[in-house]
Amino acid sequence: MIAYLKGILIQKAPAQIILDIGGVGYSALIPLSTYLKLGSINETAELFIYTHLTDSSLSLYGFSTEDEKDIFLKLISITGIGPKLGLNILSGIEASDLEDAIRESDVARISLIPGIGKKTALRIALELQEKLDKKEKLLAVKGSQEKEDLISALMNLGFRRKEVERIVDETINTFSLEAGFEELLRESLKKMARV
Repeated sequence: MIAYLKGILIQKAPAQIILDIGGVGYSALIPLSTYLKLGSINETAELFIYTHLTDSSLSLYGFSTEDEKDIFLKLISITGIGPKLGLNILSGIEASDLEDAIRESDVARISLIPGIGKKTALRIALELQEKLDKKEKLLAVKGSQEKEDLISALMNLGFRRKEVERIVDETINTFSLEAGFEELLRESLKKMARV
């Protein structure tokens, strides 16, 4: 299964692109949001790929970000929504806006997407809300584990837990967990030195 492609963009249209990878041209169907983020012809492009295999065809669906691919996979897991409709949905709304609309159960916003009626919009909101909640819980658990690791590391250096918790919270708020453990530890130590 193909999950990622990086190559030279040799053909580009709003719904489909062709990447040259080592002399082989890979065609991928894309949403409009990905099209707008791609560079020009003859530039390097990378896509996160969903490979769709049926009895009669093999199709590649490309996305500019993993989040966009993730919401696409959630969409096509809903009964009645296939890959083509999934692409159509992501062409009509940004992935982050769709997630917000799902969290807020904004059926009216979802039904504004071309090709999506009220019943389908309601089904998307209901079925994906649960999946998005699970994703957020996993991210929260990951974040709390990294926070505990930082607190533990600083306490092992002789600092008291109360001081450490406040500094770690400040550091995470300033830099976010995306900065990585080492960077957060370094910044926390700098702040502890000023206390």
